[in-house]
Amino acid sequence: MPVNLRIAIFLVACILAFIVMQILHKEMIPVKYSLLWCVAIIILLVLAIWPDFFLFFVNLMSFQTTSNMVIGVFIVILLFITMSLTVIVSSQKNKINLLIQEVSMLKQEIKDHSNE
Repeated sequence: MPVNLRIAIFLVACILAFIVMQILHKEMIPVKYSLLWCVAIIILLVLAIWPDFFLFFVNLMSFQTTSNMVIGVFIVILLFITMSLTVIVSSQKNKINLLIQEVSMLKQEIKDHSNE
C-alpha cells in the first residue's frame, strides 16, 4: 500500500476519533451509539498501521489494488453505520408513538374529570 494512502487513512481515522470524542464530551450522543464509530476508527487504524494484515484479504477477494479494498471497507463500514442508525430511528419512532398515545389518554382523562 502506498505511503500516501496509509497517511490519508490514518488522518481520516484521527479526525473521526477527534469528532467522536468531541460529540461524546458535549454529551450529544450516548456512549453506546458511539461504539460503532469507534469500531470503524479501529479498523481504519489497523489498515493504516498494518497494511500487510489486509493484503491477505485483498488477495483472497481478488481486488486489483489495495486502494479498491480500502474503498470497499469504507463502504461496508458506512453500510453498517447506516443500518444501525436505521434501527435506532425505528426504535425511537415506536417510543414516540407510544408516548403520543399515553399523553392523549391522559388528556382525555383530565378532560373527563374536569367535566364532572
